[in-house]
Amino acid sequence: MPKLKNQLPKNCRDRNQAISWHKGTRTYHGVWNSPEAVRNYKRFITNLMENRLLPLQDSKTGDTLVSELAAGFLGYFETRLDKTEFQHCKRAIGYLIEIHGELAVNEFSPKKLKVCRNQMVKAGTLCRSQINKHIGRIIRIFAWGVEEEVVEPKTVAALREVKALREGEQGTFDNLPREDVPDEVVLRTLPFLSPTVRAMVLIQRLAGMRPSEVFRMTVGDVDQTRDPEFWYYTPPSHKTKKHIGKKEIPLSKWEQELVAPYLINKKPSEAVFSPRQAVLERRERERAERKTKISPSQQARDWRRVEKPADRMGEFYDRSSYWRAIQYGILKANRELPDGEKIPHWTPYQLRHAAGTAVEKTEGLDKAQALLGHRTANITKRYVSGCVHFQLRDWAR
Repeated sequence: MPKLKNQLPKNCRDRNQAISWHKGTRTYHGVWNSPEAVRNYKRFITNLMENRLLPLQDSKTGDTLVSELAAGFLGYFETRLDKTEFQHCKRAIGYLIEIHGELAVNEFSPKKLKVCRNQMVKAGTLCRSQINKHIGRIIRIFAWGVEEEVVEPKTVAALREVKALREGEQGTFDNLPREDVPDEVVLRTLPFLSPTVRAMVLIQRLAGMRPSEVFRMTVGDVDQTRDPEFWYYTPPSHKTKKHIGKKEIPLSKWEQELVAPYLINKKPSEAVFSPRQAVLERRERERAERKTKISPSQQARDWRRVEKPADRMGEFYDRSSYWRAIQYGILKANRELPDGEKIPHWTPYQLRHAAGTAVEKTEGLDKAQALLGHRTANITKRYVSGCVHFQLRDWAR
């Protein structure tokens, strides 16, 4: 009988030890059937799934384990999901297989799903809405199993009857509503950011964009020929695309002055704001501030970086790298500033709220709704606050 290449490593017994074989390597988990051995085996399977080495094997309905289904889901959707959503799915799967990894998929029930949810609540690190999203991701995994004919449809139908956690449920908590960041705080942070990240922050604040709309901007998405006064940026995808369809963001002369230097000598598919450019800017600044001579070995490393930049960093920012770039600037500022002038923590998601508040205070709620692209004014009201802002355009110029 041929050996199944894609089968998950089994927990086998060798005398009094629990072992698993994978690619010719034996892994010991501990004394057979002990709690430690069971825990180590589950961690071993989790590590293999995180490395995305185990696609779902062909098997009959009911024979597949929960851990096998989860591994197949990760392998199939590795390139089909947004990077951030893929990481969220992995975290949800971690809670799932920690408890029910060795369970057959069709033995999984709503009560067992609630056990996973209770573990998330007890961990105390996830807010109520995030727990509900993780439960939805677990149900999505089993729904994919129906497509692959390894999960019975009635199993998924039963899981979908589990109600979401409601506000005030015992043991849960809700994060505070996101507030806007004052312009004064943003201006104090800008000198400590790289020129690329600084331009991204200013454009997002002036145009009221979402962070994803800034760091996914490509040269071909910016139309410079339609209007003599405005450029129009059309995001290929955005959060509310299914509700409002195509979205166009006008860029006035202030935003154009910020974007124009990053459009030169680039192909239409290339990113306007690239982390590669930000790293080059940082290295140039460090060289200008350097007081000692560059060693030959350092020069050789620099040449290797120039020859293969794609091997070291991506072309586009993502939500994590953009967030980290701003946090790095805040930490750098707080190391240099005195105690009374420290910059408070803020994130790029607060800039859109700041833009809505500034426009609502000066031009009214309707203009703020148009800027943010909301369907109703009630949504816009959630974005604005009583914080006073001043215009950044003079500074941007």
